[in-house]
Amino acid sequence: MPQTFAIEEIDQKKISIIQELTLKVWPQTYGSIITREQIDFMLEMMYSTESLLNQMQSGHQFLLLTVNQEPLGFASYGANNNTEEYKLHKLYLLPEKQHQGYGKALLLRVIDDVKKSGGKHLILQVNRNNQKAIAFYERNGFKIERSADFEIGNGFLMNDYIMGIYI
Repeated sequence: MPQTFAIEEIDQKKISIIQELTLKVWPQTYGSIITREQIDFMLEMMYSTESLLNQMQSGHQFLLLTVNQEPLGFASYGANNNTEEYKLHKLYLLPEKQHQGYGKALLLRVIDDVKKSGGKHLILQVNRNNQKAIAFYERNGFKIERSADFEIGNGFLMNDYIMGIYI
């Protein structure tokens, strides 16, 4: 991993960067797991400008990872109903930049920020068929806590594991 990487908090001025990264990451990440129709539906639901603005306004913190000022990935997290539990909402990295330590750097930054905010438990949702992501989180100390299915609209379901780590 080059020494010139940076992780910075970002706001609504950089929403377009999040959207561009998502359009590069999601089809490769989810193309063999869910249908193209569900990908398109979820992208609109979670990554439209309006949706990202709402997430930011409701307290989600967004982090952008860059190398030589080139955006490679992002994460978002926020408090979850009580002050000691936080949720990692998103952590994505360009597929060609995976396995180089960048994802771990983003995750460690989130964990550090959550600890500084008084968090004790960090949870996330991951598709039960996303073996690469599950393995990544397990390597970094997360454990599967339960399975959960979420109706998200248009007849689509998210079939996830809830994973967590005590920090």
